[in-house]
Amino acid sequence: MAKSSADDEELRRACAAAIEDTKQEIFMSIRVAKSRGIWAKSGKLGRNHMAKPRVLAISTKEKGQRASVFLHVLKYSTADILEPAKLYKLKHLSKVEVVTNDPTGCTFMLGFDNLRSQSVAPPQWTMRNVDDRNRILLCILNICKDVLGRLPKVVGIDVVEMALWAKENTPAISKQQGILQDGPIVAAVVERDTKVTVERELVSQVEEEDMEALLGTYVMGIGEAEAFSERLKRELQALEAANVHSILENEPLINEVLQGLESANSCVEDMDEWLGIFNLKLRHMREDIESIETRNNKLEMQSVNNKSLIEELDKLLERLRIPSEYATCLTGGSFDEARMLQNIEACEWLANALRNLEGPHLDHTYANMRSVREKRAELDKLRNNFVKRASEFLRNYFTSLVDFMISDKSYFSQRGQLKRPDHADLRYKCRTYARLLQHLKTLDKNCLGPLRKAYCSSLNLLLRREAREFANELRASTKASRNPTVWLDGSAGSNQSASSADTSTVSEAYAKMLTIFIPLLVDESSFFAHFMCFEVPALVPPGGLVNGNKSVLTDDENDDDLGIMDIDDNDNDGKKPADLQALNESLHDLLDGIQEDFYAVVDWAYKIDPLRCISMHGITERYISGQKADAAGFVRILLDDLENRISTQFSRFVDEACHQIERNERNVRQVGVLSYIPRFATLATRMEQYIQGQSRDLVDRAYTKFVTVMFVTLDKIAQSDPKYADILLLENYAAFQNSLYDLANVVPTLAKFYHQASEAYEQACTRFINTIILYQFERLFQFSRRIEDLMYTITPEEIPFQLGLSKMDLRKVVKSSLSGVDKSIGAMYKRLQKNLTSEELLPSLWDKCKKEFLDKYDSFAQLVVKIYPTESIPPVSEMRDLLASM
Repeated sequence: MAKSSADDEELRRACAAAIEDTKQEIFMSIRVAKSRGIWAKSGKLGRNHMAKPRVLAISTKEKGQRASVFLHVLKYSTADILEPAKLYKLKHLSKVEVVTNDPTGCTFMLGFDNLRSQSVAPPQWTMRNVDDRNRILLCILNICKDVLGRLPKVVGIDVVEMALWAKENTPAISKQQGILQDGPIVAAVVERDTKVTVERELVSQVEEEDMEALLGTYVMGIGEAEAFSERLKRELQALEAANVHSILENEPLINEVLQGLESANSCVEDMDEWLGIFNLKLRHMREDIESIETRNNKLEMQSVNNKSLIEELDKLLERLRIPSEYATCLTGGSFDEARMLQNIEACEWLANALRNLEGPHLDHTYANMRSVREKRAELDKLRNNFVKRASEFLRNYFTSLVDFMISDKSYFSQRGQLKRPDHADLRYKCRTYARLLQHLKTLDKNCLGPLRKAYCSSLNLLLRREAREFANELRASTKASRNPTVWLDGSAGSNQSASSADTSTVSEAYAKMLTIFIPLLVDESSFFAHFMCFEVPALVPPGGLVNGNKSVLTDDENDDDLGIMDIDDNDNDGKKPADLQALNESLHDLLDGIQEDFYAVVDWAYKIDPLRCISMHGITERYISGQKADAAGFVRILLDDLENRISTQFSRFVDEACHQIERNERNVRQVGVLSYIPRFATLATRMEQYIQGQSRDLVDRAYTKFVTVMFVTLDKIAQSDPKYADILLLENYAAFQNSLYDLANVVPTLAKFYHQASEAYEQACTRFINTIILYQFERLFQFSRRIEDLMYTITPEEIPFQLGLSKMDLRKVVKSSLSGVDKSIGAMYKRLQKNLTSEELLPSLWDKCKKEFLDKYDSFAQLVVKIYPTESIPPVSEMRDLLASM
C-alpha cells in the first residue's frame, strides 16, 4: 500500500509554517481534492467542476484548562507554498456525510452549522483511497467525542466496516500518533486511537461484548460472508427443531387441554340453541312493536298536521279579516284634517293586506283558494272606492284653495304696492295630504295623473295672476325717461346721444322680477315634485344656490321637505327617466303662460332703452348658471327663452343701427369725418358700461357687425368720388382710431378693428401723398421710372442713348422740375392743406409727404450718378435742408 500523506513529515512542517502566526499546533495533515461538482455515471466529476488540490490540517490551541480544535484548509500559491484558504472550528461541525454518488467511496462532505449561507452546498473532499478517508474521519470523530463531548451526525458510513478497519490499522495509527508531542489533549487522543471508537457511539457496551464473543467463536475470516451466512441458517434450523421436540414431550398436558376444549364446545352448542329460540321470540316481539309504533306515528303525525292546519287557517282568517274601524274609513269616512291620521292608518292597513295576499308573502297553495280570491276581490273593490273618493276630494280641495286666494286681492300687487307672492299657507295646507298622496300612489299609481293635472291647472292660474299683477305694477312704478333708438343716423342731431338719460331703473326692475319669481318657480317645482311623489332628486337643497348666490330662505320658502317618510325605500334608489319626463310635462302645465309676463317686461325695457338689453342679458346668464337641478327643467327653459328674447331684441337694435349707417351712403357728397364715426365711439362707451357677466359675447358680436358695416359704407362713399376718396378714408380712419383709442386698450374685439383701421389709414396716406408729390414733380419722377424700367432689359451704359433719355433730356427735366423748387414744395404744402378738413392731421401728413419726397429724390439721384456720372443735379442734402426750412 502506498504511503499515506498523513505520514508526510514535510507536509506537516509546511502546514505548521503556514499557520505559524496563530500559535496553534498541527495534530494531523493530509492531502485532499476539493470540488463542488456533481458525480456523473462514469464516476468522474462533471464538466466545469474540476477538483482543486488542497490540504486539510487539524490543529489545537490551549486556553487554560480548555482547548480549541480547528480544521484548516490550505491551498498552494503560485510558488507551491501552502497558504491558509479557509478556517473552520470543529465545535460547529454538525454533519459528516460520505457522498454516495462517488463509486469509490473516497468523497465526503463536512457540514458546519455557522455558515452564513446554508443554501450553498458545502465543498466535497476527495481522498486518494478509502484508508485516507477512514483515517481523517476517525480522527475527526474521536476529537469531537473526547475534546468537545459530542459527535456530529454520521451519514453514509458502514459502522462495522469502520470498526474492523480501525482494529486492523491500530498499529499504524499508534505509530503515527507516537511521534507527536505529548500533551493533555494529544495523549488522550493517542490513547483512545488504539481502540475502536466509532461503534461505541452506535452500540452499547454489552452488545459490543456479545458481538466480540460471537465473532470469537468463528475462526473463519470476516471476508467469508457466504459461509458465515450458511452456518447461521443451519444453527437456526437446529434451534427450531429443538423447540418442536420440546413441545412433543408435553403430550399429556395437550390431551387434558383437548378434553377441556370438547367440554366447552358442547356447552357452547347448547347455548347457541337457546339463543336461537330467544332470537325467534324477540324477532316476533320486534315486529309487533314496529307495527304498534307505525300506527302511533301515523296518529301523532295526523294530530300535528291537524294542529298546524288549524294554526295556518287561523292566520289566513286573520289576514282575510277587515277591521271594522278601517272598513268605515275606507268606505265612507271624512277627509277632514282632524281625521287624516285614521285615513293614513287605514291606507297602511289596506296596502299591507293587499301585499300579504300576493307572492311571496302568500304561499302559492293559498292563492287559488276561493276564500282568498273572494277576499282579494273585496279588497280591490275597497281600494278602488277609496282611491276614487280621495282623488275627487283632492281635486276639489286644490281648486277651492286657489279660488280662495284669487278672490282675495290682498294676495296680489296693487297700485303703489309691489307684493311678493306668499305661498306658505297654501303649502302648509297641502302638506296635510302629502302622506295621503304617497299612499294613493302605493295603492294605484294611475290615480296620480289626474291629480297632478288638477293641481297644475289650479296653481297655474294663481301663478299667472301673480306674475301679471306684479309685472304691471313693476312697470307702472318704474320711472325712467325713454332714450332714443337712433344712434348712428347722419340726419339726427349731433348731441342726441350725449343727452341720454339714466335708465338703470329699467335693469333693476327686470332683475327684481327675476329675483322674486325665479326662486318662487324653482321652489314651486321642487314642492310639486316632492308633493306629487315624483321619484327625482330634490331641486334645491336647503341653503343651496338658486341664482348664483346663496338663497336666503324665508318662512314661506323653507322646508320643501314635506316631513314625510318614504313608504317604499326601494322607490328612492335613483331617478327614473320615465318619472323625469312626466315631471317635465307636469311642470310645463304648472308654469306655462307665465313667460308672457317676463316677455312683456323685456319688451318694455327695450322700448325705453335698447342698450339695457346688454345688462338684462348678463342678469339672465347669471340665473341660468345657477340652475343645475334636473327637475327645474321648465325654469331653465324659461330663462333660455328670456335670453333668446333679449338677444333677438338687441339684434333688432343692431340691425336698425346698421341701417342708419347704410343710409349715409345715399346722402349728398360727404366731406370730412362721417357722423357715425364719433357716435359709434359714444355708443361703444355706453355699451361697455352695461356689460354684466356673460354678455361680453353679445356685445362683441354687435361690435363686429357695427364696424364691418361702417367700414363697408365708408368704402362705398369714398368710391362715389374717386378724386377725394383717399382724403375721406384717411380722415375717417384717423377719427375712428382717435375716438376708440381708450376702449381698444381694454376690449380685444375693438383692438382688432383698431389695427385694421390703422392699416387702412396708412394705405390711404401713402396714396394721397404720392398724388400730391406727382402733381408737382410728375415729369421728374416719370423720367426716373422710365430709367428703372429699362434697367431690367439693357445695361446702364446703353440707357443715355435711348430716345427721350439722353443727357440733354435729363438737363431739360431737371431744369423744368427743380428750378424754383422751393415754390413747388410750397405749392405742394398748400395743396395738402387745401384738401384736408381735419387740421390736426396736417402736421403728420406733411412730415410723411416730406419723407416720401426725399426718398423718391434720393432714388433719382442715385440713378443719375449711375447712368449719367458726368451730369450734376442738386444734392440730396440740399433738398433735405430746404424741406427742413419749409
